[in-house]
Amino acid sequence: MSCKLYNEILARQDVEQAVNLSRFFKTGKGQYGEGDQFLGIKVPVTREVVKQCWQETSFNDLEVCIRSEYHEIRLAALLTLVQIFKHAKKDKALQQQCIDFYLTHTEFINNWDLVDLSCYELLGTWLLDKDRTLLYDLARDGKTIWEQRIGMVSTMTFIRHRELDDTYAIADIFLAKPKPLHDLLQKAVGWLLREAGKRDEQRLKEWLEPRCQTMPRTMLRYAIEKFPEEERRKLMR
Repeated sequence: MSCKLYNEILARQDVEQAVNLSRFFKTGKGQYGEGDQFLGIKVPVTREVVKQCWQETSFNDLEVCIRSEYHEIRLAALLTLVQIFKHAKKDKALQQQCIDFYLTHTEFINNWDLVDLSCYELLGTWLLDKDRTLLYDLARDGKTIWEQRIGMVSTMTFIRHRELDDTYAIADIFLAKPKPLHDLLQKAVGWLLREAGKRDEQRLKEWLEPRCQTMPRTMLRYAIEKFPEEERRKLMR
């Protein structure tokens, strides 16, 4: 393999740690990460390799890495894509290439960490000054729970710019979905609602009031995690 990024990640494999990561990311039969393979490399190590290699990594290299059977190599491809995108700055054509690559390879973005460490840095940032229908479409019609999660988690960038409307609107899309809603989608929605509440707690409370009785319990629990204990108990009841 001539790709430096691929080889540098591969060289850091830890067989014992791979067992732990396989268990943590639920790779057993019938679990959400079924069949995924791990090298046993923690995220800080992957980030360090990406820091060393991203400038030498071509889109052809990313194509090889994103299709890897190994989780950490796919993650390295995504983190590298984020770096290329960030450093492109005023090169909108290169940024568009990054976004196109991301959206045409979502079948390989197939676990929650791969989604959460890439989507808002890419799609969220790209869409800050653009139409955001794409995220609504992913949340509503995504082919996998991972595509649907991308639609929600990408709004983190908007939240950080104190733009909360899309987070609440997309959360309503998930509330309208048939039950039961996958646990990892409940957690994502609850997490982003909680982040929105950090910017405007009163708005979160007003949004929750007519919905809390019908919200999935995990989603609600995540959303109100920072509320005072008595208020949390009341809402959970």
